[in-house]
Amino acid sequence: MAKQSMIQREKKRERLIAKYAEKRNRIKETLKGKISFNERIELYKKLEKLPRNSSQTRHRNRCWATGRSRGFYKDFGLSRHVLRELAHEGNIPGLTKSSW
Repeated sequence: MAKQSMIQREKKRERLIAKYAEKRNRIKETLKGKISFNERIELYKKLEKLPRNSSQTRHRNRCWATGRSRGFYKDFGLSRHVLRELAHEGNIPGLTKSSW
């Protein structure tokens, strides 16, 4: 089980990403257009003033059952350990554990 502080930090990042997504996208779209050098610098300064944790690249996927960040399967939202246990028990429809 992951530390609760790490799980809460990720939840906070998700809230910040949602809050500033529109503003961040608007600034980035303006940067793609043909603008002068000084305007470009001003827009980069606006981007820098946004919170760091509002950037999508700082988000880390975590298992919803254990909070583990490594070995994460996006299709299921689970880490490899939990996915394997649930597959053995037959709790995931259409997923079977291979054996040969």
